[in-house]
Amino acid sequence: MSSSPTAKKPETGSTGDHEERIKRFLAIASHDLQSPLRHIAMYAEMLLDDLEPTLDSEQLQSLKTIMDKAQTAQRLTKALMSLAGTPPQITIGDAHLTDIARDAWKQVLGEFPASGARLDADNLPIIRSDAALLTIVLKHLFANALTYQGAATPHVTVTAARESADWRIIVVDNGCGIEPAYQEKIFDAFWKLPKAGSVPGPGLGLTTTRELLGALGGDIRLEHSDENGSRFAIGLPA
Repeated sequence: MSSSPTAKKPETGSTGDHEERIKRFLAIASHDLQSPLRHIAMYAEMLLDDLEPTLDSEQLQSLKTIMDKAQTAQRLTKALMSLAGTPPQITIGDAHLTDIARDAWKQVLGEFPASGARLDADNLPIIRSDAALLTIVLKHLFANALTYQGAATPHVTVTAARESADWRIIVVDNGCGIEPAYQEKIFDAFWKLPKAGSVPGPGLGLTTTRELLGALGGDIRLEHSDENGSRFAIGLPA
């Protein structure tokens, strides 16, 4: 007499459960960080307004740095909230891509100093989108280029063109490139390109770019990568 098959018990600690716990943690942590970061930025701005005439240049720069870093952290926590499944706050307006690219580049160089690193992002169009979220997107792409730089001095180029009903933004770097075996993995959360030495960050940069662009109705893909660098293509509705 044959016994009836028994149903498999769901595995404990499965990948789905793990990802769900991570998302819950990100949602709670990013939400709880918003208020103190907002207050830090607000009080720094108040001090600037009240004390600017009495401060020397070094003190003034320090206070501006506090405000800038707090605002940057606010944008990053907004990105984490998006990754956790919480819809990001979207503010559509005129987004000056040249200014956005330069601002993102300046922020990245402050965190990943690279002697002689160069950005070409001139005469880019003004599009209708969320400038703050696009700054985060480009910042992650630039950070990726500097983190995985090749033998040559880092050089990143940003171009943009209208294609039918979409904007196509191309970001090209001269980094070490991504091997074909890894090119399907780069947008996975917490995955990092294998590289000798310590690679900073949790491995959420490219994942965040994809999530934020998705919230804006756009997308991103790796068009090409080899030992001479990588080319990413961003699509956004016009």
